[in-house]
Amino acid sequence: MTETTKLSVEKALEKLRGDEPPKSKKERRDEKTDALNEEISRMRAQRLRLDRQPRKRD
Repeated sequence: MTETTKLSVEKALEKLRGDEPPKSKKERRDEKTDALNEEISRMRAQRLRLDRQPRKRD
């Protein structure tokens, strides 16, 4: 059997990230903004669905 070499976590992450170029601050901020906007839309839609449901009386 051949021996497998073990990489440290840091080196493994560097290898994984090596294929893609580093992102600028603006790109990272834009991605976060897009994710937050999607979350806001999802929550608004959920609230509208909940508001449309008839409330049960006890």
